[in-house]
Amino acid sequence: MKNKKSFFSGLLIGMTTIMTINILLFGFKVVMGMTGNVNIGVNQKVNKIISYLNKYYVDDFDTKELEEGMYKGIVDGIGDPYTVYLTEKQFETFKTETTGRYAGIGVVVSVDQDDKLITVVAPFEGSPGEKAGLLPGDKIIKVNDFDVTGSDLEEAVSMMKGPAGTKVRVTVLRKEEARTFEVEIERANIDYPTVSHRMLDNQIAYIKISSFDEVTYDQYMSAYNELIKEEPKGLIIDIRNNPGGLLSVVAEITDEILPEGMIFYTENKSGKRETYLSDEKEVDIPLVVLVNENSASASEILAGAVKDHNKGKIVGTQTFGKGLIQTVFPLGDGSALKVTIGKYFTPSGVCIQGIGIEPDYIVELPEELKTNLSIEEDEDVQLKKAIEVLMNQI
Repeated sequence: MKNKKSFFSGLLIGMTTIMTINILLFGFKVVMGMTGNVNIGVNQKVNKIISYLNKYYVDDFDTKELEEGMYKGIVDGIGDPYTVYLTEKQFETFKTETTGRYAGIGVVVSVDQDDKLITVVAPFEGSPGEKAGLLPGDKIIKVNDFDVTGSDLEEAVSMMKGPAGTKVRVTVLRKEEARTFEVEIERANIDYPTVSHRMLDNQIAYIKISSFDEVTYDQYMSAYNELIKEEPKGLIIDIRNNPGGLLSVVAEITDEILPEGMIFYTENKSGKRETYLSDEKEVDIPLVVLVNENSASASEILAGAVKDHNKGKIVGTQTFGKGLIQTVFPLGDGSALKVTIGKYFTPSGVCIQGIGIEPDYIVELPEELKTNLSIEEDEDVQLKKAIEVLMNQI
C-alpha cells in the first residue's frame, strides 16, 4: 500500500483511536469559534450564569465539574454520538485501548442508533462480562448508581473500567425477556485476542477478527500464514459482531486480501478526497466474508471493498452502517476532543452511513441463537452457507 503510514496516523473508526500530534488549546472562546460581538455575547452569558449560580444556588458546587460540564455540553450540542469531549480520566482510559490490554469487564459496547442506548456488541471470551452472563444486545442502563442512558459511549466505558480486582455494578435491560437486572462484576486485566483461526473440514481456512486494534494486523498475518502452510482450498474471514477499530489496521489487512486497486476513499468537510490503495499482493484462493448487523465501520470497509472488487462473496445479514471517521485532539491539560472529520466511501462510491453493506447471500440466524456467545458449527447456518459457497468454487 502506498504512503499508508503517513496519512493513516490520526484517523480512527469504531471504538478505538490513535493520537494526533497536534495540541489544541481549548479555551472557551476558541471552542465556540465565534468572532466579534457574538463571541462577547456568549462569554457575557456564561459569566451571568456562573454569577447567578454563585449567588443563589442553595448548595456548594464543584467549579471543576461545572467547567467539565460546560465543555461536554458544547460538544453534545453537535448531536453526533461519535463527537465527544473526553475528560482527563476518560482520555487516559481511551488511550489504553490502543495497547491491547486494559482492566475492566471485557465487553465490547456501542451506541444503538435506534434507541441511543449503550448496547453490548459482544463480551470477550472468558471475560468477567461473559462470566456474569452479559449477552449481545443487552442495554447498559446504569453503572454503579449512575444512570448512563443519557451518557456518551466513552463516559460509560470509562466507568466500567478500573483496577483489576475491584468490582462494578451494572444494571442491564434485556429487551427480549422484558426484564431489567443488576450484576456485580469483578474487573480483571483483559488482553485483546482480536484474531482466532482454525482449519475446517474440506481444507477450508477460517479466520475470525473481533476488532481492528494495533495488535490485529500481526495477529491476522500470524493466523493467515499458519493456515496457508496447510494449503487450504478456500478462506472464510468472519467479521460478525466486529464493531470496528483503527482505520490503518483494516487498511493493512484489506491490502493483503485485494488485488491492486482502491480499497476505499474518504472525504472531509471541504470535500477533499484521500484515496487508499492496495498493491498487487492478494489472497489467491476463493474467499467468503461473514457479516451481520453488528459488523460496523472498519468491518464494513473490508466487506465493502471485497464486494466491490468481486474478490469474494459476502454472507450473512445487512451490516451496521457506520461510515464516519473520527480524529482525537489532545487539549493540553490531559483532556481531549474526539471529532467526526469525514466520511468514507467504498470503491464504488457508496457511503454506508446509515445503510450498511448488503450481503450477496442473506442468511439469518435463528432467533434463539442470535444472543448466543458461541454457536456450534452444525447450528451456524451462516457459516454453513459460507462453506457451501466456497465448495461450489473449489
